[in-house]
Amino acid sequence: MRYILGRLPENLPETARLTAQLIAIESTDPGTYEAAIEGFIKQWIIKHCSFKLAGHSFPLIQELEALPGRTCLRAILPATCADGDTDSRPAGDKTSPAACSVASDSESLSPSYLTFICHMDTVTDGDSWDPETPAFTPVYKSGLLYGRGSCDMKGGLACALLAFRDACQAAARTGSLPKKSLSVIFTVDEEADMRGVEHAIDAGWLGEKGWVLDAEPTNNCIRGSHKGRTWFKITVDGITAHASTPWEGADAIAALAVVIDEIRTGIQALPNHPELGRSTVTFGQVKGGYQPYVVPDKAELWIDMRLVPPANTRIAEEIVQAALSSAEEQVPGVHAHYDITGNRPPVVLPAESELLAAVRSCAQACGTPAGLAVFTGYTDTAVIASTCKNTDCLSYGPGELERAHKPNEYVPVADLERVYHVFRELTSRLSDDTTASD
Repeated sequence: MRYILGRLPENLPETARLTAQLIAIESTDPGTYEAAIEGFIKQWIIKHCSFKLAGHSFPLIQELEALPGRTCLRAILPATCADGDTDSRPAGDKTSPAACSVASDSESLSPSYLTFICHMDTVTDGDSWDPETPAFTPVYKSGLLYGRGSCDMKGGLACALLAFRDACQAAARTGSLPKKSLSVIFTVDEEADMRGVEHAIDAGWLGEKGWVLDAEPTNNCIRGSHKGRTWFKITVDGITAHASTPWEGADAIAALAVVIDEIRTGIQALPNHPELGRSTVTFGQVKGGYQPYVVPDKAELWIDMRLVPPANTRIAEEIVQAALSSAEEQVPGVHAHYDITGNRPPVVLPAESELLAAVRSCAQACGTPAGLAVFTGYTDTAVIASTCKNTDCLSYGPGELERAHKPNEYVPVADLERVYHVFRELTSRLSDDTTASD
């Protein structure tokens, strides 16, 4: 049987109901962007997480305009020092807590011990959606919740929100803040240039210390290693002529064909990495020419490279430059140049990561052991790991990565429940005297 939002089964768990609400708020990038969903999340936190303790209001809420009209959101549950004051030191910070006091707005800018980070934007809806499962009308069918963003990553966002709510309610119920601080960050622009997380880093919300966990779809695996991502735009300028006298011109598209062939060969020759596998290249977009009877005087190419150590952007540049030089030699009269339009270095998760041990322990305790795998894409936590040199940045969330960005996207409701319980177990350990990985 098929159910849509407003007529969902009464026994559908809270994780699925909240995910359905989030799916129904379009936040496409490009498209409507994140303003509406950011407002919804903020009001949800105020309604479901707010409490007072010792004359102070919690959680602390901060907003950060990363781009015009596109605002990141952060909610913080500070921690209690041994003397009863609050301690917002991140994981790995061994400085003395003796001077701790109730966190002010300026103090709360520092990273928390544990941070959940979730992006609010989704890719556009696109075409080929089944009429039975439209992109922005959540549908429940046979254990699956359909809709754009269901697995990437509104389902994971719902799990993080609910775990944060539970931690706030536990603090209100016991009259005591957790021993270790907790925050949840909601970013913009993850599906494009990742400027939201970059602004969050610049604002001090994230840094070298602290555990950071995103809720991307991970197929019941913990993922922390990422291939690097380097983007190039290549432009070839030729000379136009009539196709009946091509020797009077310089064919920009013919030159671009040489570039493509030589770059492909160069990337294939790079060494493999024992964990990340091989480097790859995708020639994602080509533009050029006017009519078949005109020698094209310009051609453009956009390239996506996924690089593994020891390869890096410098080595990729050498491959690209050699290809351009070869094209200019083989097609006299053309001139070619390149621009780097994206540069994200690879991330290799250290085996000794404390957060890895903690999430594994929590998944085991919940009866849902998690595997370990590479993340084939690039995420907010990858940006944090590479920018801040933070060795405790991971992805663990509901759904299958293969369903992301496709029509008829869905998340299994059982996955939502699994991840929510692991997140709740992890946050509950923030109040233990032992470390969260014990």
